[in-house]
Amino acid sequence: MIITNENITELAWAKMDGLLPAMVQDSESGRLLMQGYMNQEALAQTLSTGKVTFFSRSKQRLWMKGESSGHELLLDSVTGDCDADALLVQARPQGPTCHLGNETCWLPAAQPVASELIELERTIAARKADLAAGNPGSSYTAKLLNDGIRRCAQKVGEEGVEVALAAVVQNDEALLNESADLLYHLLVVLQARDLSLADVVQVLRERKR
Repeated sequence: MIITNENITELAWAKMDGLLPAMVQDSESGRLLMQGYMNQEALAQTLSTGKVTFFSRSKQRLWMKGESSGHELLLDSVTGDCDADALLVQARPQGPTCHLGNETCWLPAAQPVASELIELERTIAARKADLAAGNPGSSYTAKLLNDGIRRCAQKVGEEGVEVALAAVVQNDEALLNESADLLYHLLVVLQARDLSLADVVQVLRERKR
């Protein structure tokens, strides 16, 4: 169930001695970011502030993620499992989540394959923001975006042809490399038009219905 301030007491607090495990997932990429524990007060504060807050067992107090590092987790939703004794928190990370400075507390191999596309899209979006702020840097992405939508679209066309040719007359390695180039340039052209991979996925969802 979706957890709100109105149904927070319906969770199995007594069964779990007042502490529920809370898995935090990047709401865009699907990556698992970390696990913490929430008591009822921490969950209530999370819901009211929109910033993910845990109960620290070592400090024996409420602890908002990012309170010292600034790498907060901005809440999108909290869901209880079928037994109401565990939480799935979907949030948007504002920097590395792991205390070691890593994006997540798990190895990259443990993350969804599709999350790599979201990370790439975020990098492209950051280059676009730098360009808009007058700090283009020297990256290929910034140069491509600065050249305008026609050049971005041209590159998608070129890469599409190269994928088709590789599929017919080249080996698997060539096809995979050309496919990676096509996906990258497609994300660039979407950013150039102020669109995102999520917008494309929404179209796919509508078609599925």
